[in-house]
Amino acid sequence: MHAIRLHAFGPAENLTYERADAPEPAPGQVRVAVAAAGVHLLDTALRTGVQGPLPELPALPTVPGREVAGTVESLGEGVADLWLGKRVVAHLGFSPGGYAELAVTDVDRLHEIPANLDFAQAVAMIGTGRTTMGILQFADLTADSVAVVPAAAGGIGTLLVQYAKHAGATVIGLAGGPEKVAHVEKNGADLAVDYKDPNWPDRVRSFLGDRPATIVLDGVGGDTAREAVALLADPGGKHLVFGWSGAGLLDGSPYLVEGVSQSVLGPPMMRKAGGPSPIRTLELRALTEAAEGRLVPAVQRFPLAEAAAAHRALETRATIGKVVLEP
Repeated sequence: MHAIRLHAFGPAENLTYERADAPEPAPGQVRVAVAAAGVHLLDTALRTGVQGPLPELPALPTVPGREVAGTVESLGEGVADLWLGKRVVAHLGFSPGGYAELAVTDVDRLHEIPANLDFAQAVAMIGTGRTTMGILQFADLTADSVAVVPAAAGGIGTLLVQYAKHAGATVIGLAGGPEKVAHVEKNGADLAVDYKDPNWPDRVRSFLGDRPATIVLDGVGGDTAREAVALLADPGGKHLVFGWSGAGLLDGSPYLVEGVSQSVLGPPMMRKAGGPSPIRTLELRALTEAAEGRLVPAVQRFPLAEAAAAHRALETRATIGKVVLEP
């Protein structure tokens, strides 16, 4: 098979497309013929040698990628025959291996893909979608909500805009550059503005009139988040923080406001989801929302062989929606 391998931590060019041995499914595992592999911002950090939230860095050489969709083509010992030939999607957890033509994972991680979703859409929902569902547990969106979504053209931002509109909220989407702003407008935001324009907060205030924002759904941080938080109602505004693509999430960061800002990633999200498997609960919710047409993920596709280009595009914010590799 072909796979993307990383032999040394460093720049995107260190991702090489080469032949590799096909992985064999262990007992309780399946092997999937990969049709789509998700690319996450965390993948780019791991590639450079930044551990991030994972327990440890992968041993080198490694095949990156932790989100796959495809068809089950081989079964490990103890796996029911009914899985053979199924269209499935899975998050591989802490085990990499997704940037390849074949990948193995535990059968307990599999979800059968709804008939009306393609592989790329399914892989977008298994990671980006489940995070979106986790964030929305804290949002309490209604027809009275005025939601500001920084990075509204990204994978999560696209879904947040859609969900908020279905809830009847007024949605302000922020994006960088004309192409992304056009995507946010087409996606249904009531107002789409370019955060590269220094006057964007004034445009939002002019649009809203006397209405303040009630919630900021923030995966960016930095100056954009600080200016968005300044639009919130006082008191009563809510700033949900789930990422830091524009600035580090450190205690005392100037854009975090005591009593207003709330980090929802990790343990808070899992506690809120509850149940014996909170992650699986969120994955099922995400796939259901997509299957029923309430959420439609935006996907930007790259050939598997061009994984390095996909990483560079993601790191420079040159992508729209979820980045997906296709063998």
